[in-house]
Amino acid sequence: MIAKRLVAIFNDKDESNVKSLEKCIKEIKGIKKLKYQPIVQNNEIGSKIVKMFESRRLAPTFFFVDPWGYKGLSLRLVNSVLKDWGCDCVFFFNYNRINMGISNELVQEHMEALFGEEQLALLNKKLKRKKSHERELIIVEELCQSLKSYGSRYTLPFRFKNASGTRTQHHLIFVSKHFKGYELMKEIMAKESSSQNQGVATFEYNPADIMPGQSLLFKLSMSVDNLTKMLLSAYAGKRATVRQIYEAHSIDTPFIKKNYKEALLKLEESGKIIASHHKKNSMGDNVEIIFKTNRK
Repeated sequence: MIAKRLVAIFNDKDESNVKSLEKCIKEIKGIKKLKYQPIVQNNEIGSKIVKMFESRRLAPTFFFVDPWGYKGLSLRLVNSVLKDWGCDCVFFFNYNRINMGISNELVQEHMEALFGEEQLALLNKKLKRKKSHERELIIVEELCQSLKSYGSRYTLPFRFKNASGTRTQHHLIFVSKHFKGYELMKEIMAKESSSQNQGVATFEYNPADIMPGQSLLFKLSMSVDNLTKMLLSAYAGKRATVRQIYEAHSIDTPFIKKNYKEALLKLEESGKIIASHHKKNSMGDNVEIIFKTNRK
């Protein structure tokens, strides 16, 4: 039972926020049923907290970081939690403040802690003379790549737009070392997306999603038709199960498992793949797929 195993720790550097949070927690119905009562701390996130995490072996932990802007958010902080088994991280990425800080020498130390010294230098070169929507794509992409190079394999961004749908407010970025964590979060984010293209989620919450022509982060406007073409190219002449294809190919794409099954059913119907026995209009994880060799 989770009530006997859950340990919840909250931290905020603002003392008034801490008191308000403590009051809200006490008012939660059934809170006393928890074996371990929530802990609320009043500390500023910095090297001291990072060193504490680095020196401890953590139990499976879901770590949520919401810095005000960028201070305290670093690759080292994320890695200090992800180093242990069963630990995942979601952090609030204040794109607007970080976009302004990237070329600001006064906050260069914070930017280097977030992107890495070499990556920050390369990022500044890439951003020269770029339009605003191009800057966003590049910045989030570079952050995700920096997280991967630091030892975290799976990253997944989710974008939030303002009420009119014209500007990005912030991103939530998920980081995990294990495909299972990535898979579960991808399913959750897909369900919370404002819109879909042929059943493929956009991975953004946009209150004004009816607006045409908006650019999508990481080209998340791809459809199942795009996926069928990608699979034919990537797996020509190869053999693999549905699950193996999904796990190997879905990383850094907007596609979830049901999208892969739909794409494979389309390819089977068109005679471009051969599938082992399966029920009509369904494609189990263990169904074996043989892709025909592309002929030029």
